[in-house]
Amino acid sequence: MPGKDIAKRRLRMRNPWHLLATGFGSGLSPIMPGTAGSMAAIPFWWLMTALPLQIYCLMVLIGISVGVYLCHRTAKDMGVHDHGSIVWDEFIGMWITLMAIPAMRWEWVLAGFVIFRVFDMWKPWPIRWFDRNVHGGMGIMVDDIIAGVIAAALLYGLGLAI
Repeated sequence: MPGKDIAKRRLRMRNPWHLLATGFGSGLSPIMPGTAGSMAAIPFWWLMTALPLQIYCLMVLIGISVGVYLCHRTAKDMGVHDHGSIVWDEFIGMWITLMAIPAMRWEWVLAGFVIFRVFDMWKPWPIRWFDRNVHGGMGIMVDDIIAGVIAAALLYGLGLAI
């Protein structure tokens, strides 16, 4: 799509809002930028696991608050609402999802990644409703927040069942 190429050219990676919104450039992947952003979130999540749970949760809340602004600002600068290269919302969704892993094992991280990506791409109700009806920076963020919460609940339940 030519419009999307033009929008990408409006990004300035020296701009801290653009840098964060694109997940430190991971959202610029030509193939599945949302998946690339979700993968890029994992090393940051791993570092955050060293924090006490309360601080981890605070970091996620700050990430959501800052994310609403930086996603809105970057989308406005690009001239496209929720451009595929904006993946900060995937970072937050992954961090929420991975809060619920039952054990610090790569299999659980992979399961969380897959479950989150399925919900983020498929967008079942209520995720789809929020994606279509909430706009601006919050609109960009909220569907991934909800996908993360649902994925976390499913992951937690799966851990209890096994």
